[in-house]
Amino acid sequence: MVYRKECPVCTSENITLLFRVTDHFLSREEFPLYQCKTCHFQFTQDYPEEIHIGRYYESAEYISHSDTSASFSDKLYRLARNLMLRKKKNLVSETTGLSGGRLLDIGSGTGYFANSMKEAGWQVKGIEISRKARDFSISQFGLDVINPDQISSLESENFDCITLWHVLEHFHDPFRYASEIMRLLKQEGKCIIALPNSGSIDAKHYGKYWAAYDVPRHLWHFDPETFRLFAEKTGFEIKEIRNLPLDVFYISFLSERYKGSAFPFISGMIKGVWFSVKTLFSKERSSSLIYILRKK
Repeated sequence: MVYRKECPVCTSENITLLFRVTDHFLSREEFPLYQCKTCHFQFTQDYPEEIHIGRYYESAEYISHSDTSASFSDKLYRLARNLMLRKKKNLVSETTGLSGGRLLDIGSGTGYFANSMKEAGWQVKGIEISRKARDFSISQFGLDVINPDQISSLESENFDCITLWHVLEHFHDPFRYASEIMRLLKQEGKCIIALPNSGSIDAKHYGKYWAAYDVPRHLWHFDPETFRLFAEKTGFEIKEIRNLPLDVFYISFLSERYKGSAFPFISGMIKGVWFSVKTLFSKERSSSLIYILRKK
């Protein structure tokens, strides 16, 4: 198990237990969630070493690594994913100012986003740790996807855009990946990172039942301020912050289910609408955020 004596972001030793979170998705084990009293960063403690954490992903229901649609939540996830593909593609073009170029998608999963960019005329490479997801994206879409340990072999300053859609929070060493992204990105390139927002209205509402804590798969729980600290520490600056408007509905549905609501879908949708209205003029309190980064 991994235990940190100091904050991973600001290195302060003034850290304390916030609450314990249950892995509702798979193991039913509890993991402590700590918060830094100095910078307020939240992070999972006592999580498995990288070589042992794979078993916490070993489920046919882990939708980002599979293409199943067996359960209702899977169907809901896939609907949201399909609706967001066009939005993500437009965001890349708008952010980079390019209609085509070289794109690296880190944590490419089963390849749907990478394929949509390929069909739009981009030269795309994916990085994916799951062999099952990697093989699916290669056989289904003919994508060029490599294992994460091959990232150091990629040519420096070779990509116009690097994307991480809900991936950074899984990394055991996010600082190493940030260093690689810095190396691989062209001088005028952009990095797009989507993350759950631990400072969101729904996170505060659900507390330890908030589905996006997703322990022990999610190790780091950023909000806008702590992500700014991380970006600055790794040599990036935040050019813009946007929200992912559909995530709150899926997260609210799961959170209602985790807390034992009688009608989790109905309750989740109602809460999702309420949270969405409350963030209309405060996007940095949205359930998930997209950070657009550039080199300093």
